[in-house]
Amino acid sequence: MNLENIHSNAKEIRDKLRLLTYPLAIKMVKDEKEIPKDAIRPFKDRGYHLDNCQAFAMSRRGQKTIAMTKEDMWCMAPFIGYGFVEPSKEWLEAKHRTLLGINPEARQESVQSAPRLKVGEYMGIVSAPLEKCSFKPDMFIIYCNPYQLTHILLAKDCIDGVDITSILSGHNACVLAVVPVLQKRKCWVASPCRGDRSIAMAQTNEVIFSAPIEMLGDFIKAFRYLEEHGQQIPFELELKSERTLKDGYADIGRTMGIPYKGVTN
Repeated sequence: MNLENIHSNAKEIRDKLRLLTYPLAIKMVKDEKEIPKDAIRPFKDRGYHLDNCQAFAMSRRGQKTIAMTKEDMWCMAPFIGYGFVEPSKEWLEAKHRTLLGINPEARQESVQSAPRLKVGEYMGIVSAPLEKCSFKPDMFIIYCNPYQLTHILLAKDCIDGVDITSILSGHNACVLAVVPVLQKRKCWVASPCRGDRSIAMAQTNEVIFSAPIEMLGDFIKAFRYLEEHGQQIPFELELKSERTLKDGYADIGRTMGIPYKGVTN
């Protein structure tokens, strides 16, 4: 899929889902040469550090291309999760989570079970709006509300019939939205963490959906298929008893003895 197709597909997804922010293009880089020329380097170009969720916010809200390396990041979690550094003994012992009021064993389990990329495999992460990115992304991320997520999950079911299995956590959204997708090449759902919500403007009704870039075209086909069959946003509302059943639902129900009397579909 070339950049022109990626851009047009991204805009179509934003329009069909009625998203309030741009879907993100995400690329992991192994050396400086892979960083796009149009990327902002927070520390190098502006003299300050950012949390990685803030970089994502600048991309999805401000349409900026942001490259985050070890020298740019302020939060430790992506340092560890993206494999930029080896986790220290103090990190693995969860010394930074003493204020959560849980026992030491639980703190350590929470930290040590978090997904991590291989140390040294990458040196940076680049984010940009998917419909305007200047690079071929490894994956894409959509910040959406649960209503929109329902439609995304319906599209995923159209693609392969396989439900999404994810790890949900109140920590490290920038890690959980990225690392499992890179490792498994599968779709993922994550919850914005406290940092994402408090310092990067993730809204109270937002969740995160992410997927490998090779599935972008599949999602376009699925959204179009759903639309052709009368399923799109906004959903049709039908608040009444004995609602209209579709797709031979009643006929199938009768094969199992369910008394759909007087229903012809």
